[in-house]
Amino acid sequence: MSIYEMIRDHMDKSVPFATVTGVELVEVSPERGVARLAKRPEVENHIQTMHAGAMFTLGEAASGAALGGVLGELLMAARPVAADASIKYLKTGKTDLTATATANSDAETIRKELSEIGKVVFDIKVAITDAEGVTVSEMVVNWHVKKTG
Repeated sequence: MSIYEMIRDHMDKSVPFATVTGVELVEVSPERGVARLAKRPEVENHIQTMHAGAMFTLGEAASGAALGGVLGELLMAARPVAADASIKYLKTGKTDLTATATANSDAETIRKELSEIGKVVFDIKVAITDAEGVTVSEMVVNWHVKKTG
């Protein structure tokens, strides 16, 4: 099992709120994090589309997966905190949704800064798409990471 599969499995089980909403982490890699959320009554709003809070949770989970992929082995000796997040709802979510998250800098640069300085700040951009591949929401999560060991 690769470090990225271990990170995905650990994150999938260790974030209770995302688990309760039904978010499933699909991919953790140095390039991106991907998460899915099935549309069902528990995550719908009053007009039977995906609830804004469910969409936010999906995007935040994907950003966390991307963060895990970017940090890789360094994640075990780091304390990541989502310091800020913004989301734009572009269309209603009428189907299952997929969130794809990528960091604004490459993994090597982020890891180097964390190793040398002991902390790093970077953004992760998230695109949330419906079953037809249409972007229904865009999100940016600003992560602050400090070394713990």
